[in-house]
Amino acid sequence: MSRPVVVSGPSGCGKSTLLNKLLSQEQYKNKFMFSVSHTTRNPRPGEEDGVAYHFTTKDNFHSMVDQELFLEWAEFGGNNYGTSKKAVTDISTKPGNPVCLLDLEMNGVKQLKALDAKNNGLNCYYIFINVPSMEVLEARLRGRGTETEESLQKRLARAMQDETFGTTPGNFNVIIVNDDFDIAYKKFEAAMLEANPHLKPPENLLGDV
Repeated sequence: MSRPVVVSGPSGCGKSTLLNKLLSQEQYKNKFMFSVSHTTRNPRPGEEDGVAYHFTTKDNFHSMVDQELFLEWAEFGGNNYGTSKKAVTDISTKPGNPVCLLDLEMNGVKQLKALDAKNNGLNCYYIFINVPSMEVLEARLRGRGTETEESLQKRLARAMQDETFGTTPGNFNVIIVNDDFDIAYKKFEAAMLEANPHLKPPENLLGDV
């Protein structure tokens, strides 16, 4: 069974860009899959149940919480979102033994870590993507042109909290500072292979030279 990999980091750290590059590589085609979360919000046009989300009622969602069926869950904008244990383990039964990827906020990471501490988790491998400095992060966020001054300051404050937890020894298996993207990607790819060595290509893949 592949080992699930959790990727987290402050908003603007570049984790989505790193993940997109990894998933675009031909050698990793069909080797990774994102888990499908549960949500109590209504489907949007074009969203398919079981693909975009597992859409459910609030009563059913909270029943699943009571039964401890979620690895992590939270409430945003009046709706609940959560990652069920089944959504993660189901991926391991798919052809090719793909690796389950979880792109989580830090609160979700903390919930998974708490389950691991009770031996009730899934032995996830944790990767923290950090920024070189808060000054660099502020410049990146301002460069997007999508933030008000108030929202930007909130993101920076949250990023500082995330960085404190993310860089605390023992909380993550690997910490990658995304300063130079190419270097960061090589470290990111190496971490993925460390978590799941079966993804490494055979040494004789290139044949005799």
